[in-house]
Amino acid sequence: MKTNLCKSHLALAVLAAIPALCSNPLLAQSAPAETVAETEVIEVKGFRSAIIKAKDLKREAMIAQDSIVAEDIADFPDLNLADSLQRVPGVTITREGGEGRQISLRGLGPDFTRVQVNGMEALGTSSSPMDARGGVSRSRAFDFNIFASELFNQIDVKKSYSADQEEGGIAGTVNLRTAKPFDYDGAQAAVSAQLGTNSNTDSTDPRIAGLLSNTWSDFGALVSVAYSDRETMEYGTNTTRWRREGGKTAADASNTELQAELDSGELWFPRGHRYSMWENEQKRLGVTAALQYKPGQDFSLVLDLMHGKLENTLSEHHHAVKDNSVVNELVWRENNGDKEVIYADYENATWRNENRQDYNESVFNQISLTADWTLSDTLKMRAMLGHSSSDYEQPRVNKLNIEAKKKVNIITDFTQDAFYGHSYSPDFDVTAVEGYTVKDLYFQSNFIYSDFDNARLDFDYYLTDSSALKFGANYKKFSNSGFQRVAQNFPTNPDTPQNQGVFTLTAEQAQLFSGHPDKSWLQGDMAALQAFYGLSNFALTDEYTVESSAYDLTEETQAAYLLYDTEYDVAGAPLRLNLGVRYFNTEITSAGLSKGVPTQLVRDYSDYLPSLNIAYEFIDDVIWRTGISKNMTRPSLGAMAFSANVSQTSLGENDIGQVSVGNPNLQPFESTNFDTALEWYFEDVGLASVALFYKDIDNFIVTETRQIVYRELGLPAALLPVGKTVDDIFNVSSPQNSDSSTIKGFELALQRDLDFLPAPFNNLGVIANYTWADANTLYRNVENSGEDQFKAFPGLSKQSYNLTLYYETASWGARIAAAYRSDYITGVESGSIDDDERGYHATTNVDFSAFYRLTDNIKLNLEAINLTNVRDELYSDSSNRAYNTTYSGRTYMAGVTVQF
Repeated sequence: MKTNLCKSHLALAVLAAIPALCSNPLLAQSAPAETVAETEVIEVKGFRSAIIKAKDLKREAMIAQDSIVAEDIADFPDLNLADSLQRVPGVTITREGGEGRQISLRGLGPDFTRVQVNGMEALGTSSSPMDARGGVSRSRAFDFNIFASELFNQIDVKKSYSADQEEGGIAGTVNLRTAKPFDYDGAQAAVSAQLGTNSNTDSTDPRIAGLLSNTWSDFGALVSVAYSDRETMEYGTNTTRWRREGGKTAADASNTELQAELDSGELWFPRGHRYSMWENEQKRLGVTAALQYKPGQDFSLVLDLMHGKLENTLSEHHHAVKDNSVVNELVWRENNGDKEVIYADYENATWRNENRQDYNESVFNQISLTADWTLSDTLKMRAMLGHSSSDYEQPRVNKLNIEAKKKVNIITDFTQDAFYGHSYSPDFDVTAVEGYTVKDLYFQSNFIYSDFDNARLDFDYYLTDSSALKFGANYKKFSNSGFQRVAQNFPTNPDTPQNQGVFTLTAEQAQLFSGHPDKSWLQGDMAALQAFYGLSNFALTDEYTVESSAYDLTEETQAAYLLYDTEYDVAGAPLRLNLGVRYFNTEITSAGLSKGVPTQLVRDYSDYLPSLNIAYEFIDDVIWRTGISKNMTRPSLGAMAFSANVSQTSLGENDIGQVSVGNPNLQPFESTNFDTALEWYFEDVGLASVALFYKDIDNFIVTETRQIVYRELGLPAALLPVGKTVDDIFNVSSPQNSDSSTIKGFELALQRDLDFLPAPFNNLGVIANYTWADANTLYRNVENSGEDQFKAFPGLSKQSYNLTLYYETASWGARIAAAYRSDYITGVESGSIDDDERGYHATTNVDFSAFYRLTDNIKLNLEAINLTNVRDELYSDSSNRAYNTTYSGRTYMAGVTVQF
């Protein structure tokens, strides 16, 4: 990687070339060209037909690729794009509210996968209500839950790299393709309607989608719409992690044995066990439109438009144990050499009950113009010009805490289930107002705005019937900005409009919460208490903007490539080969506050990315593939920004606060890649394959932590967590480039019809795949120990598999699918003394779907998601302690699809 001081004028050249594309398309029609036919998207019906089409796309690809194709018009195989992608070998997903959100590919996390919509790079941003799941996304990871699956008719997962691809995805590139008018023959229309529910809710959730398409000679138009409204509820328990603590006091001073144990500093206690529930009403709207002009096979001009909107209206409810410093009795167990307290009876402890209201919306818009033009019998051109935006706005995060402060006995018990503890008070009614007071009210809002401008020009020059020279250039501008607004510590805050300093809680200001399956408790009435303190109409205006959170990041990239593509016989068998190189230059402008001073940094970096790909069909229907390439991935957005975030997590008296800051000087990840595969194609559906992959990654990014006095950070005192001062020490973490790392693994896949079985079992089929991946990198100062340790990549499950069994006839069909991923870490802690890592336990999700055709045009369908109601277990520390355990429930959908 080298740094350049001057900026290329390539962007101007690309933009100047675009208007010429449509100057006279008839010229292309008159050329006596023998063109290479573009891949046609075939209308398919049924799951088996979709598998066949996806298999053909894989076979024809020059690189390692898997595809997913719609079963029918506006009928994708799963209700969610990420849920569909998890069936692809090497893909694992994270979930939010029971549905897929982000993907990892071949052991590399969501930041390493580049996502395109209709061939143009895009970013979709949403959030999780759970801090343990990362909260608001400030990364390059694409949130697939923004879109309804019905809007797309094909997904391509490109796992290896070729120089004609845009750089940026070390793990791979996922392209989401919407339908075009000439994908279909003449007039087409389809409408689907479903009603659903979830075992955790009593709601009836509608989901509707429709597509209308027609062609008139050389012109076609298509529009599709998808809308859903669903309610979700996740519930469980949380510990806010564990901590090795001394300094607790035995309730009975004469119990010297217990006091000695408490003073030993060897006991690990849950920091604050709590019951939690998250409710969400989610509305999702998607609209696509396409206008296509296609006077012949030599010219096509497509205008694509897309709009997606995801709205979440959330409420949270928590019932937490705090101030557990006086102990009557305890029981500990040995866990990995540690003494872990699994039962404790606390005296003069605190119940803290929090409820939160949250509204957020993610809005995605894209417009693109694409032209494919055969200029002559030897020259073909493709051009694209487009813009996309992804805006995330969270204007309302309102929190309210009430507490029974240091006045109750509480028993916390993990003896029956190490990952689902129970806490209760034998002599205190947690549902009655007596004993509770108001602790605080808190207001927050978050805003993130992202824009992509893309221009691309590609040429294919045919040297002979079996060889071509491909070359092109592209310009891309990416802008990302964001800020946060905060007002907190009411009614202590002197700016409280009325009743400042009054903490009394009355029955009229409280309400019973009984939504959690395991327990009921009292919580504050948000509206009543906001009115009592004069905060009913409180608005977070510009004056509440946290200046240190505001950032503005811009990346401008110019790139060009040259690729030689050829095919010839070797030992009487066809061998396809391409060899190319890509050059890119990226200029970064990062602006924000650094130690309280407005700062802007401008820098650039560039590199050459070579690639070689071979596909050799040395035996009929058996293909050997290999690829060697270099690629890169840019650091995450939050890591690159001049910004600082002060954690507002509740702290104990001796807890150290956490501050995270960005680092605009980060270098991108660089990777040298090797892929090879053996694929056997047989019968209609049949495919068996084995693939190996290896990546050598430089500039891996890890988090480093230093302890700094708060006042030295230049941050305002208003951001301090409750109980902290500017003279307190904070753990300040920032991303830094680290050492080289490697990742390696293999994939096994098999799919086939079981037509060798006797009827009626000959309509059965199976799809199975297994992926193994392994990678470690060196993390600094793990658990604030001063020691560096090798640990796995975040998001890497060492093992994953998918198994689908299907049965299909012309009139009805059904399938059941299981997706497994093994344990994986979400991060390694350099500043925390509570844990060295955090991650998730293994999960196996089982889904079911079925259809019945009443007529050729009317189909009934049934979907069941998460049949086993998987328990989602987030662990704290490599010693495997409970952090967050939730259930999201089973989802059922039934409906009808009609084609006209």
